[in-house]
Amino acid sequence: MGGGGGGGGSIEGPRELDQTPTWAVSTVCGVIILISIILELMIHKVGSVFEKKKKKALYEALQKIKNELMVLGFISLLLTFGQNYIASLCVASKYGNAMSFCGPYDGPSGDTKKVKDTDHMQRHLLSLQRRVLAGGAPAECKKGYVPLISLNALHQVHIFIFFLAVFHVIYSAITMMLGRAKIRGWKVWEEEVVNDHEMMDDPSRFRLTHETSFVREHVNTWARNRFSFYVMCFFRQMLRSVRKSDYLTMRHGFISVHLAPGMKFNFQKYIKRSLEDDFKVVVGISPALWAFVMIFLLVDVHGWYVTAVITMVPPVLTLAIGTKLQAIISDMALEIQERHAVIQGMPLVNVSDRHFWFARPALVLHIIHFILFQNAFEITYFFWIWYEFGLRSCFHHHFYLIIIRVALGVGVQFLCSYITLPLYALVTQAYGINDEAIGV
Repeated sequence: MGGGGGGGGSIEGPRELDQTPTWAVSTVCGVIILISIILELMIHKVGSVFEKKKKKALYEALQKIKNELMVLGFISLLLTFGQNYIASLCVASKYGNAMSFCGPYDGPSGDTKKVKDTDHMQRHLLSLQRRVLAGGAPAECKKGYVPLISLNALHQVHIFIFFLAVFHVIYSAITMMLGRAKIRGWKVWEEEVVNDHEMMDDPSRFRLTHETSFVREHVNTWARNRFSFYVMCFFRQMLRSVRKSDYLTMRHGFISVHLAPGMKFNFQKYIKRSLEDDFKVVVGISPALWAFVMIFLLVDVHGWYVTAVITMVPPVLTLAIGTKLQAIISDMALEIQERHAVIQGMPLVNVSDRHFWFARPALVLHIIHFILFQNAFEITYFFWIWYEFGLRSCFHHHFYLIIIRVALGVGVQFLCSYITLPLYALVTQAYGINDEAIGV
């Protein structure tokens, strides 16, 4: 950057390590090491808290996050070590100029506007500075060939990996906090069961099945037709996903099957532990999800709009799963009504694998895992583009669509973490479907 005084305004190039002051090298290394140690101590402290409180599932989820951060760090290390070799590779121009993120650049008078505005011009100059600071010049390719990828582009990939690591931790924490907040609201119902013997469904009272509050709340004129039945379940997941009668009925069903009569049991804490087991599954990044990242980056081509279609997948799947879980609860109420029997206390419900898609409860958790990962990845991708290229760059040529995509991402994160995942934990664990047996 700028030369020192007395040098006639000369410009100094980047200095090599042997010309750098030792105090500068020592200071930079010391700061990086200090930050790493602090982060390691924080993670260790959180893990110690989980072990002390016997949160085995959360501790295992934390270890998963650490392993995934290590993988991201190893990927970054490979990029750093091999960046000069990667940048020296050349490909034919017809391949090197095809399928770009922002289309071909035709100069100031061309169709694309990515270098027209001042803001992006400044970012473009900063990118050139980064390339110089990286110590590399553009690859020299023979005529008809272009570099596979530039050093500056590799630097931007490094930043993207950093964003993935940071946002993965943030979204994992948000998912768990929202889920626990939802289940914490059920604590009031659990305390009422333990402390109040004059509940809405008196266990000493004999009634017909259709007179129970659980059946009354789920069986109505909408349930007579399967289409209107699913419409009712669709809206119920957003308005009030779990009602008091649902919780009490499922609690009664679990205790009747798995515990001895009169035995004290905190069902709300059990569901909270079940949520932690599910969280341990959805926090991981499997090879299939890494493959999705590669496919997403591959098809994010200027003018294709494939990623806009992919963005619609998480909200559609989230609403479909919520509707299905609500339908399972309502089907239980319909089956109880069809018995036309006299019962004492609350009705005894029974759910099995046949109530789930393809008789596989694990499939629902797999889909939730994919939804949370894709949603987190897309929002991470948005913030990375904002940081590297600006909010109104060529990546966001339809800005209003980007705003809609971000709003959908925030909505899906809330809906899936606060409603769908706790509802899944309740429906499966309430009847003893063991998530630990799921081979995820």
